[in-house]
Amino acid sequence: MSTYTRELVEQLLPAVWDHDTAYGMANPTAPDPDMPRPTADPAHAGTLYAHLADIHTGWQHAPLNDTERRALIMRFGLDWPQKTIARHERIAASTASERLARAVGRIVETLNGTESESDK
Repeated sequence: MSTYTRELVEQLLPAVWDHDTAYGMANPTAPDPDMPRPTADPAHAGTLYAHLADIHTGWQHAPLNDTERRALIMRFGLDWPQKTIARHERIAASTASERLARAVGRIVETLNGTESESDK
C-alpha cells in the first residue's frame, strides 16, 4: 500500500483538470533514468495510473470548503502563482498559502484514510 505525501499530491493535482497532463508526467516512483534496468513484472511495475485514479477520488471526497476548492483550481488547474490567487480573492498572500496547504493536507488525509485533529 502506498502512502500519499504532500509532494505527490501536488504533482498529481493538475491531472484532475487536464487529462493530457499524464502524458508528460514522470512516474515519481520510477528509478533514475541512468540506473540499470532490472527485469520487472509489468503488472506490478508502476503506480502512476493508480495514483491518477486516486487523485480524482481525493478531489471528490476530501472535506474541502469552497475557498479551498477555488484555491486548488486556481493553483493546480489554472497554474496561477499564489500572488495572483491572493490578488484575485482579495486576500493576503499568506492566506492563499494557508488555504492551499490546508486543502492539499485534506486530500492527503483522505487518500491515506486518516483524519486531522480538527475533523475529529
